[in-house]
Amino acid sequence: MKVQDHASAAAAFIADEPRTDWHDETLWWVRQKRDKAAHGLPEWEQLRSWASQIKDHTLSHLDHYLEEFEKNALANGVQVHWAEDGAAHNRIIHNIIRNHSIQRIVKSKSMLTEECHFNEYIREQGVEVVDTDLGERIVQFRNEPPSHIVLPAIHLKKQDVSETFHEHLQTEKGNNDPQYLTAAARVHLRDKFVHSELAITGVNFAVAETGAVVVCTNEGNADMGTHSARVHIACMGFEKIIPKAEHLSVFLRLLARSATGQPITTYSSIFRKPRPGQEMHIVIVDNGRSRQLGRPDFRNSLKCIRCAACFNTCPVYRRSGGHSYHTAVAGPIGSILNPNLDMKANADLPFASTLCGSCSNVCPVKIDIHEQLWKWRQVLVKEGYVAPAKKLGLQGMAWLLAHPAVYRLAGKTGRWVMRRMPFLVNNRLNPWYKQREMPTPPAQSFRDWYLKNRKS
Repeated sequence: MKVQDHASAAAAFIADEPRTDWHDETLWWVRQKRDKAAHGLPEWEQLRSWASQIKDHTLSHLDHYLEEFEKNALANGVQVHWAEDGAAHNRIIHNIIRNHSIQRIVKSKSMLTEECHFNEYIREQGVEVVDTDLGERIVQFRNEPPSHIVLPAIHLKKQDVSETFHEHLQTEKGNNDPQYLTAAARVHLRDKFVHSELAITGVNFAVAETGAVVVCTNEGNADMGTHSARVHIACMGFEKIIPKAEHLSVFLRLLARSATGQPITTYSSIFRKPRPGQEMHIVIVDNGRSRQLGRPDFRNSLKCIRCAACFNTCPVYRRSGGHSYHTAVAGPIGSILNPNLDMKANADLPFASTLCGSCSNVCPVKIDIHEQLWKWRQVLVKEGYVAPAKKLGLQGMAWLLAHPAVYRLAGKTGRWVMRRMPFLVNNRLNPWYKQREMPTPPAQSFRDWYLKNRKS
């Protein structure tokens, strides 16, 4: 299936205006919960500064901390694997599956496995993997990717979930009661947990000092899977490293508040070594991260702790939906991470932004997201990865803005046209007219007003 660019996919999403409004309002409600949680901590900005500094330090000494982490993990009895890219990640896990003749696999939420397209790969090998996060399981049933890294099925309403469960779990048709649907999912997944042989988890933080990995969930599915299975595989991008266990207190206070407005996730589980009779593996993945680390303008995007606060505040994401980004990690942070993976395929994403800066304002580790979006635009234009029409338009605007007299004439003409012949602007040929009411043109430009009213 051909991947649509962001604009085309967003147009399909906003065609359902009531759903678009609901999606927008729901995510803004989550953003408001984040604000209340942040304002409840007088030391919030200090925590953000500490987290940013810890991540900056770690990224500057990654070789040391990765080696320390591996040494300590091996001492704990954990097997450590290194994967250069997504394909290597998938092969490593597949080899473990084959070596143990495993048939039943459960997986908790892991954006890294989404990034590596693990589910598709392992399905092609004839092996089924069951996503156990409720939102992930819903979209897995529907053969859809998650649309949000914390709320994977946020694009769906309870009626959609009811129809999906009726088809796959034989629940009562038309029963939209969330408690009933959740109970049905619980029964279904408990059977998967009990009979699983392998549990795959993501990693929120990896502590170099102890060789332990930390997994944060609200449903306890990571714990259920790892405590039932005889093999546990934890998959992590190398940027998940933090130096010391004491640093966890900073990040755990920021993560849940930024993501959902909670004081802390319901389950913050530390896995340091396999239990008796269990085998534990950690797969550490690069997949373009070292290249991003080497880009001075973009390296601190690797500080991201995947809270999705930037998703919930972004006016573009809220009204275009996560699937319009056609990548595993959507939203503003995805728009600065994904061009690094494939500049040509993801050239549209840095332009899916108003550059309003709200994403940077809410980022718990102070990533300058909107500035990096702007910088990616410069790179993409320079490398020739923009449509000819967009490039021509940008060149035209650059020329116009460089000639003040022509700019003033164009503004005066535009205001006259909007007043006298609004139909030339208020039509489907104008992209700015889509789902908007065009503003009433001012009687004069700000420059004219200023010259007339400034004090002599």
